Amino acid sequence: MVNRAQKTESIALWMVEDDALFRDGVRTLINRTPGFFCEHTFTNCEDALKLLETEDAPRILLMDLGLPGMSGIEGMRRVKELSPATDVLVLTIYDDDERVFEAICAGASGYLLKNSSGEEIVSALSQIIQGGAPMNAQVARRVLDLFSRMAGPKGKYDLTPREKEVLGLLVGGLSKRQIADKLIVSFYTIDTHLKNIYEKLHVHTRSGVVAKALKERLI
Repeated sequence: MVNRAQKTESIALWMVEDDALFRDGVRTLINRTPGFFCEHTFTNCEDALKLLETEDAPRILLMDLGLPGMSGIEGMRRVKELSPATDVLVLTIYDDDERVFEAICAGASGYLLKNSSGEEIVSALSQIIQGGAPMNAQVARRVLDLFSRMAGPKGKYDLTPREKEVLGLLVGGLSKRQIADKLIVSFYTIDTHLKNIYEKLHVHTRSGVVAKALKERLI
C-alpha cells in the first residue's frame, strides 16, 4: 500500500491493461519500487482518456495494445495529443513489425513484451525517466530491421502527389478517418486513394503498404 508521503515524493504512473492478473501484478511491482507509484489502472483506453481530461496527467503510462474497444495504438495517439509530456511504455504480447512500427509512430517511449521480468520493467521505467527508450532485445532487432529496409532502393509506382501524401500519413500511423480529417476530404475519398495505392503497390494489407513504402522509400 502506498501512503500519502510516498505519493508526494514519487512519480505517478497510470496503467491500461484488461488482464486483471497481469495488471495487479505490475501494479504491486510498481508500488513496491521506490520512486514510483501506480495512481490509476484501467481496463480500456476510453476510461483513461476521460479521466485525463479532468486530472493531472501521469509522468508515465503503461499501455497494452490488445484492448476491448479502442486499441492501444489509437489510445496512445490520443494520450499524446492531450498530454505530449506523458511517456508511454508499451507492455504487450505482440512483437510483429506492424504493431511495433505503429506504436513508435503513435509516440511510444518504450516497448516491452509481457514476458519481461519484473526487474526489466522497473529498469525500463528508470530508463524512460532518464530519457531512454527501453525495448526488449527482439523488439529492438525488429526496429533495426525496419530502418535497414528503409535504406533499400527507391521504387517507382506512378503514385500521384495526393496518393503520396495519403501514403505518408498512413505510414505515419494515422487511421483512414484521421487522414480524411487532416486533408479535409471525405472518408470515401481517402478510401478510394488507398484502394489505388494498394493496387499500384501490389499489396493487400496495411502492414504490406507500410513495409513496402519504407523498404522502397516511397515517401
